[in-house]
Amino acid sequence: MSFFDKVKQGASDAAKKAQQTVEITKLKAQISGKEKDIEKLCLQIGEAVYRGHQAGDISSTEQEVLDCCREADELHGEIKVLEERIKVTRNEKTCTCGKVVALDARFCPDCGAALAEDPKVETTIGEIVVICNQCHTENELNAKFCVSCGSGLNSTAAEHTY
Repeated sequence: MSFFDKVKQGASDAAKKAQQTVEITKLKAQISGKEKDIEKLCLQIGEAVYRGHQAGDISSTEQEVLDCCREADELHGEIKVLEERIKVTRNEKTCTCGKVVALDARFCPDCGAALAEDPKVETTIGEIVVICNQCHTENELNAKFCVSCGSGLNSTAAEHTY
């Protein structure tokens, strides 16, 4: 690989890392906003319960409390989805034991459990890649050997645009 190819690859890697950081920051900001909404709902629940206490009939505010609880449950669900998107962006997944591992890990380093293979996240949109004839892994256009199995990538390897 020539000096300029190395510089180009370094710049490309830096751009991908910056894009990943921006995406994670946006997702964390969304999570923070939803957590603030949950805090507001908890305050509304407390106020409703106290109003019921003052009126001498807490059951009079039961529906309002239940509505706030349902809304908070929905927000917690949305937070979980955003946290999963962060893991995917970081190329991570979670084992059943709770350990966060690399997306391509096959076994958990903590408990040894086999990890289910997640569908590959499409990261090559708009790029030309070389598909390995042996294991069908996507490789960069200028790769000479497959990143997955080490097989030589020759001119007969099929090029695909995604």
